[in-house]
Amino acid sequence: MRTLHATIFVVLCLAATASAQRNASPIASPPVQNTPPSQVGAPSVGGVPLGSEDMTPSPDAMHRLEIIRSNDRQKKMIADTDRLLALATELKADMDKTTKNTLSIEVIKKADEIEKLAHDIKQRMKN
Repeated sequence: MRTLHATIFVVLCLAATASAQRNASPIASPPVQNTPPSQVGAPSVGGVPLGSEDMTPSPDAMHRLEIIRSNDRQKKMIADTDRLLALATELKADMDKTTKNTLSIEVIKKADEIEKLAHDIKQRMKN
């Protein structure tokens, strides 16, 4: 029971963090630049043209790729924290239906799923 309370606490903390992140201003993407005619048909990575002949991305291309990855990571974290909040709400509703002598397998599975999802979100926040 103590673990369940701790899990619910972690879920609520992560949901609050996600809500705060959602309200924060997003990272602005750099303006899209027209490709000079000399670079039309040039090799690219993810639509970003590569720099020199040795096929290494230019610093500007690396920066744009980093922004794209960061935005994708943020969207994934928001979706996961929304899922976490929904699971926690379902768990609370399921717990309200149980008595002190009964605990269903579904409640235990849902608590395990919440714990795993919370751990995954925490690890992504650290990286």
